[in-house]
Amino acid sequence: MKIICIGRNYSDHIRELSNVKPSNPVVFLKPDSSIIAKNQNFIIPSFSDDIHHEVELIIKINRVGKHIDKAFSNKYFNEIGLGIDFTARDLQNNLKKDGHPWEKSKAFDNSCLVGDFINKDKFQNLSNIEFCMKKNNQIVQSGNSSEMIWNMDELISYVSQYFTLKIGDLIFTGTPAGVSSVKTGDFLEGFINSDQMFSLKVK
Repeated sequence: MKIICIGRNYSDHIRELSNVKPSNPVVFLKPDSSIIAKNQNFIIPSFSDDIHHEVELIIKINRVGKHIDKAFSNKYFNEIGLGIDFTARDLQNNLKKDGHPWEKSKAFDNSCLVGDFINKDKFQNLSNIEFCMKKNNQIVQSGNSSEMIWNMDELISYVSQYFTLKIGDLIFTGTPAGVSSVKTGDFLEGFINSDQMFSLKVK
């Protein structure tokens, strides 16, 4: 099972980190060891003083595909979920400055929360899905799938040009603005529309 993540897919998030808008989706991977086990806490790692939350809609792949045409991408998933891509921002900034890959800052153990999933047929319009994350009962990130630079079908098609997609693979579709540090004692909750998709304590 692969965890495929898309960076810089929301213009407001690109601006808040002073990044450059890419001409193609930014793609990186997380290993399965990055997934936080069910009902477990997120433990801040010792190697970072600035772990950021990045809430994201997730696509769960339901069939094998390679070189998928965008017109047929919708056949390759039937569930949409919500999760968090935890990022060691201080480490990432140093890696970017040195021209090195991001993996140490993005793919470390327990850096990936995968919440619940909803059948996509329950959504009237996949291009109008509202989602948000609360930290200590205050909304800190909110977004809508309509704000994506590349929509879900485009992401599936693009990623499949490089990686064979297999059943159970997850695509994290990017985060909206509002990323910030987590601290010991924080309580995080994620919602798609009004449905709670995850809750998590930070230790």
